[in-house]
Amino acid sequence: MKDSKADDVLHFAELDARPLPGRIAGYLRHMGPGYLQSAMTLGGGSAFAALFSGAAFGYQLLWVAPTAMLLGIIVMSAIAWQTLSTGSDPYDALKRHASPFFAWAFAWGGLLSSIIWQFAQYALAAAMLALLFGVDPRVGGLIALIWCVSVGLLHGRARSFIRTYEVILTAMVWFIVVAMAIVVVQSGIHDPVGILKGFIPSIPADWTMPGEDGGGTSIASTTLIVSGLAAAVGANMLFVYPYTLRKNGWGRAQRRLARYDLVFGMFIPFTIAVSLMVIASASVFHFGDAGFTGSKIHPAKAAEIFASPDRLGPVIGLWVFGLGILAMALSSITMQMLASGFAGVKLFGIREDSIGHKVFILLPAIGVLGAIHWSEIAPWVGVPTNIVCGLFLPASYLGFTLLQRNRAYLGDDTPTGPLATWWISGMLLATVVLTVFLAMFVVENGPGFIEDILPATDAGS
Repeated sequence: MKDSKADDVLHFAELDARPLPGRIAGYLRHMGPGYLQSAMTLGGGSAFAALFSGAAFGYQLLWVAPTAMLLGIIVMSAIAWQTLSTGSDPYDALKRHASPFFAWAFAWGGLLSSIIWQFAQYALAAAMLALLFGVDPRVGGLIALIWCVSVGLLHGRARSFIRTYEVILTAMVWFIVVAMAIVVVQSGIHDPVGILKGFIPSIPADWTMPGEDGGGTSIASTTLIVSGLAAAVGANMLFVYPYTLRKNGWGRAQRRLARYDLVFGMFIPFTIAVSLMVIASASVFHFGDAGFTGSKIHPAKAAEIFASPDRLGPVIGLWVFGLGILAMALSSITMQMLASGFAGVKLFGIREDSIGHKVFILLPAIGVLGAIHWSEIAPWVGVPTNIVCGLFLPASYLGFTLLQRNRAYLGDDTPTGPLATWWISGMLLATVVLTVFLAMFVVENGPGFIEDILPATDAGS
């Protein structure tokens, strides 16, 4: 009988020994989990942040996306190293070798963020379907639900279905990239030198958003910077990643492949797509004649402005850009369903591929209510979701940082030398950035959230 694992070891050892160009060419045929992470992070949050950054600050915040993703990849590469070196379940490893607290933060963060953020993703998908095809938002939400449930359940099937799932999401990721590239070509580049400077970290002066009454609201650049740095890798992304590695049957032989997969499947597509969206938004809103107010930042409204005959026209502005945004929402929904399913398996001891597993995959479908009631739901879920994710994610990062130095867990695979020092330093930096974001978010938004949800009282009471 053919030993597939032995063949894998020989095959990837041969690829690892090739010169860099040949190694990359060989690895490209095996990549997959990195693209799944791109599909999850390229969602409504990325679209809103990129459009807002470009409209308010032009090209000055282009550096945020690659920096944010680099911090995330440092942590995820460590998780891949641990998972593929030991073959251990990451939830069980955190519970046994770090602390049950870190394990619970890891799993509950993945579950809660996957469910709550579905409301915003369905709202975005329904808005884009309404804009593109003229359907009622409720019908748009139902269409998105049917598509995402059908695709999401594929991952609970045989290996061939898993590969089909990955191919679908990989295609959606690159469609997003191509769509944003076409939009940029049509919208033009205002200042090529400014684009290059935009990738150099800087903190621009605050920007004032004009108000309808002639006043204005000041937007701090640091808010967008810290939010971008903190949000590139979400709690659900972090949770689902090692399980996609295991589900693909990867092991020690694929440890170097995993690093390349994160770079070519996650870092490069995400950075290109978000950067192109920032450039397009800057060209039309910041440097162009479209003007910009907060009411125009919704991607559906941006698509309408892009589609005007004196700008990009309906083909590029509406259909190419609009379908790209729709793909972002749908791919995020399906990946969040996958994260919810795996979290349910670990937290409640459910067997994989069982009925219970499928129930947890479908649990985020409650987010379809966002297609109808997002304006009423948003004040209730936006702030607590950020706080929940901000609380759980740094704890997860710290837990995996502890595992990275735990010789009882990793044995001879414990990283040593200068590389280990840089690796740990990067993980700690990512943890500190996320902690700072949580503190800033609570201070800036907590009082307003409490005020919104408390019953109104008379001035004289």
